[in-house]
Amino acid sequence: MRNIVFVTGNPHKVKEAREILSPLGIAVEQNNCGYPELQEDELPPIAAFGVGWAANKLEQEVMVDDSGLFIEALNGFPGPYSAYVFDTLGNNRILKLMDGETERRAIFKCVIGYCRPGEKARVFAGEVAGEIANGSRGSAGFGYDPIFEVNGVTFGEMGEDEKNRLSHRYRALVKFAEWLKQGH
Repeated sequence: MRNIVFVTGNPHKVKEAREILSPLGIAVEQNNCGYPELQEDELPPIAAFGVGWAANKLEQEVMVDDSGLFIEALNGFPGPYSAYVFDTLGNNRILKLMDGETERRAIFKCVIGYCRPGEKARVFAGEVAGEIANGSRGSAGFGYDPIFEVNGVTFGEMGEDEKNRLSHRYRALVKFAEWLKQGH
């Protein structure tokens, strides 16, 4: 089995990655060493820089996940700052920002960065379109899952299997896995 180090402090992301990649013969090991994050408006350069830095620091092949919730009515906010905004404001304050908004479209984006030491970073993007719910629903998942809905159901209301079949992270991880299966 191939082993790839997932540099993240988020055990939920590691669990999702393991569930998606292990059937493909890829073991995922978590390392919480952190990495410097560029201040950018888009996720790909943040993931590429971070994974290159981590691969060279750890001297191993590594992956990172940079994800964000991009809310149309808020001009894409919180976007690449989603983790910080969630930790600072939480779902209830995001819902307050959306009070009175009829335009509730949002996109969850994920970029998986992958790199071996001394090589060029690769990125694999996935996204899922949905809406910001009118209230928090469900206790499954993590982060914004209880307020992000697809076809009337929040990620927080979905079982892991259902969420993993359509999530932004799933779509990015599948692209990554397909690339790995080509012998990379």
